[in-house]
Amino acid sequence: MNLDRLEQLESSFNQLSDFLINKLKSGEHISLELSGENTQFVRFNGARVRQTGLVADGNIKLSLIANQRTAFVAFPFTGNFIIDQEIALESLDYLRQEIHQIPEDPHLVLPENKGTTREVYPGNLLAPEMVVQTIISGIQELDMTGIYTAGQVIRGNANSAGQNHWFATDSFCLDYSLITPSEKAVKGVLSGQEWNFQQYENQIKSSQNQLLVLNKSPKEIQPGGYRTYFAPAATANLLGMLSWGAISESSLRQGGSALMKLKEGKTLSPKLNIQENFSRGTVPKFNEFGEIAPDILPLITEGKLVNTLINSRTAAEYKIEANGANYSESLRSPELGTGNLANEDILKTLDRGLYLSNLHYLNWSDRPGGRITGMTRYACFWVENGEIVAPIKDLRFDESLYNFWGENLKNLTNFSEFIPETSTYRNRKIGGSLVPGMLVNNFQFTL
Repeated sequence: MNLDRLEQLESSFNQLSDFLINKLKSGEHISLELSGENTQFVRFNGARVRQTGLVADGNIKLSLIANQRTAFVAFPFTGNFIIDQEIALESLDYLRQEIHQIPEDPHLVLPENKGTTREVYPGNLLAPEMVVQTIISGIQELDMTGIYTAGQVIRGNANSAGQNHWFATDSFCLDYSLITPSEKAVKGVLSGQEWNFQQYENQIKSSQNQLLVLNKSPKEIQPGGYRTYFAPAATANLLGMLSWGAISESSLRQGGSALMKLKEGKTLSPKLNIQENFSRGTVPKFNEFGEIAPDILPLITEGKLVNTLINSRTAAEYKIEANGANYSESLRSPELGTGNLANEDILKTLDRGLYLSNLHYLNWSDRPGGRITGMTRYACFWVENGEIVAPIKDLRFDESLYNFWGENLKNLTNFSEFIPETSTYRNRKIGGSLVPGMLVNNFQFTL
């Protein structure tokens, strides 16, 4: 982490916010959201470098609030105050013209001063000039495709009430697939704030072992219910569905939440514990409004719904208290609690059934009923007598969370894995889910 450059960007952001605040007229309020990064990326295909480069990017979302209306615009942030102040002032003038065309917002939330926070998490990343050599050394004889991203990510927030937040972290992510000659693939993700070559080697070796089994003839699986183990990446796919109209308070109030039955008193397995955990420092505690979430927010405790995600707009609409949720009331730093299933006992305890490494194409098939549909993906296997014996063809499932997180949830592993956000669309995403593996009885596959 270049601390001198970081301090210069922070100072420039603060200077720019002060400049805009001093330009406000009576009855006007503003908020600024900064998203920035300094990222090295290397794209691999066939275990060779296909693209590499460095990205230095910054973007500010400026919101103007006046006359019970809100308008916003985004513009680049260079860190050079002379350049930034000119486009910022042009943006403010543009919003003053546009805001009159916007209808009044009955649930408008005015900026408040929630205090000032500053979190900076330096890492120990690979030196940029060592990245290609280090990664290629572990995959020279493999058909590997993927992308490595690493560097500094910045988030900032300020408003005209005097609030100011700053968050910066170093992180890396290697998102890759190993491919067989028959074009089957094993997917893996390695991420963190500190590069560990031994951890990288171990992960590649584990993927190679799965690759060997993928070369066997696939076993055809008939529709029906199967005892199923979900590796942490697959568990994270299911957990992520709670962000799509489930754990949101507004979804519950509007009657469209997949957790309506929990609100009505139904419970899930006492083994199930889900919370938002911001103490790990992988994402900022502040949301788009600059509101601070608690370090730990329990959501489901021993199968009971104890909290939902509530943003300030929902709080204003329903006259309830907000808890720092973002605009979409989605999970930002979720953690699913562990169980007591040891890694070496997974296959033995599964005995006969399916081992699923990844899922994709997930969607609600019946949201009020909590039913999720999706597909298996990548390295998924049939297990007999506690041993992986064959890969499977892709299967579609359709199952209710009231079953697989209810009475059919048999155990969770005693270890967790951090499954990072890997998207780089528009900017490099940060954060992810901390989840264990999950063993479920009678999970339903439809074809």
